[in-house]
Amino acid sequence: MDIRRLTINDYEKMTNLWSRAGLPFKPKGRDSKEAISAQIDADPDFFIGAFEGDTIMGTMILSSDLRRGWMNRLAVDPKFRRLGTAKALIDKAEKTFRKRGLRIFCALIDESNVVSRDLFKECGYVEHDEIKYFSKRESTEV
Repeated sequence: MDIRRLTINDYEKMTNLWSRAGLPFKPKGRDSKEAISAQIDADPDFFIGAFEGDTIMGTMILSSDLRRGWMNRLAVDPKFRRLGTAKALIDKAEKTFRKRGLRIFCALIDESNVVSRDLFKECGYVEHDEIKYFSKRESTEV
């Protein structure tokens, strides 16, 4: 398994993987090719993928609020699950954040996504039941 930066040339592989993995995405909004391209240009280290040769196995998009590193869009192709792909992506994310001086690593996970919740617990993350997530969106596409 090779963990490397994703580029805009990986866009179709990435979005196809998201579909195979059951990860919803907004192709007319925040996940459009133009939006992803701008994000990659702004912070290329924050787009990571796991590959076996030319085959994409998994992806993760990182972000930071300058205090915490956020792991987003973790997706692993169903045929590459249970091989350590997600753990390798989490490890790479943590290393990337440490290089930026960040020491708090976070992920927002849907309550129903027990597999991901268990994965992050296995990796030493603490679940916080007392935190409630709020968002305000200008449209359903963002």
